[in-house]
Amino acid sequence: METITAVTPGQRLGYAEDYISGAGTYERDGILYASVVGLRSVDSNMDGELPTMTVSREKEQSAVPEVGSVITGKVIRVAPHSALIAIMVVGDTPCREDFAGTIRTQDVRAVEKDKVKIINSFRPGDIVRAEVISLGDARSYYLSTAKNELGVIFATSVAGATMIPISWQEMQCPKTKTIEYRKCAKPF
Repeated sequence: METITAVTPGQRLGYAEDYISGAGTYERDGILYASVVGLRSVDSNMDGELPTMTVSREKEQSAVPEVGSVITGKVIRVAPHSALIAIMVVGDTPCREDFAGTIRTQDVRAVEKDKVKIINSFRPGDIVRAEVISLGDARSYYLSTAKNELGVIFATSVAGATMIPISWQEMQCPKTKTIEYRKCAKPF
């Protein structure tokens, strides 16, 4: 029984004649090396084959937003020219780390960009689906809701009820029948 040890990329693990190269390893000039940070382990094979050496990551990789990926996030703050979004999900993978995104007025809709008012599109607490259009600045990713399927997917009214979209730019409270402006996402 061999002990499990932590290794780093490029660290020498053993000779290729003694082990089969498994996940997280590579061979160069007859020597096995680690290709990822993780835990080194050796699995003995049946049928007299060589044992397999693997390096497994200690924890799963967190989802990281990339240009073109669709995110789901929560509106944290609304300013006159942008909305700050806390990114919670990238694609279908929850984020383990905190990422921030910004939706600027010119990125809310595809048409009539000059008539967009952020306060009529998003409110703090809304859950939005948006696309990453740029890595942005050091603080946040730049996001867009300019496609029909992007925008607010969940909003709560002042009365505390879940609002229902009634058009691409309006949601209605089922309790009070109050209509509020939002940039609604077209349901799939």
